Amino acid sequence: MAGLDALELATRERGGLASRIWSGLWPVASAIVIVLAIWQGVVWAGWWPEYVFAGPVTTLGVLGKRLGDAEFYRAIAVTMQRAVTGFALAIAVGAVVGALVSRIRPLRRAIGSLITGLQTMPSIAWFPLAILLFGLTESAILFVVVLGAAPSIANGLISGVDYTPPILLRAGHMLGFRGLALYRHVIMPASLPSFLAGLKQGWAFAWRSLMAGELLVIIANQTSLGEQLHYARELADSPGLLSTMVVILIIGIVVDRVFGAADAALRRRWGLHQVTN
Repeated sequence: MAGLDALELATRERGGLASRIWSGLWPVASAIVIVLAIWQGVVWAGWWPEYVFAGPVTTLGVLGKRLGDAEFYRAIAVTMQRAVTGFALAIAVGAVVGALVSRIRPLRRAIGSLITGLQTMPSIAWFPLAILLFGLTESAILFVVVLGAAPSIANGLISGVDYTPPILLRAGHMLGFRGLALYRHVIMPASLPSFLAGLKQGWAFAWRSLMAGELLVIIANQTSLGEQLHYARELADSPGLLSTMVVILIIGIVVDRVFGAADAALRRRWGLHQVTN
């Protein structure tokens, strides 16, 4: 009987796992099918000739060929290296600025609104200054990526600190936490949801800034996804252009899934996950 119970339990667990995998996959699969159908419908409508706007079959065929090209993977590696480096710098800058502004009132009155202003400023507007300061170099791209992402990260931390329940602060004071200890043990854990939301938004700004930078700042002997977009446009290579855009979209979706998994883990840790029947 014990063996049968164990077998039944294992079967239920496998069924539950399969159900969770399917529930996560079918919305994505449905969205892909809908997008491909609309894409093909636009091509059949004949609004643009196919050499200007290639269809999904042609584009995916070109993408399949590029999967066997080492240059394609080098471009992805260069772009992702820039993205990770710029985003890491933005986290460091945003976290420090957010922590200082959230706890020092004169500083908040002085530059609090400036942070929001920087967040709303289009990143493309920074590139003339970046190129003037750093030339056509990696530093120019990273400069704009950091400026694009850091304000969102700082604002996320500031919002989290603002909404830290006062009872937690009083409890921390009673336990003897002051200064950095209060931040480490009370404020930072309480502000994690808002900070994570700021990180997610900061990544979106960083990714968009990076793509704009790679289109504008072409560095010799350093292929990237943005550079491939640039040359595909110059050569009127519609399938190559669209296939690169598909790769950029896929990377964005994968990173969004990573942030979604982190958010779900945080919700489970806080007991906020939804219970489904």
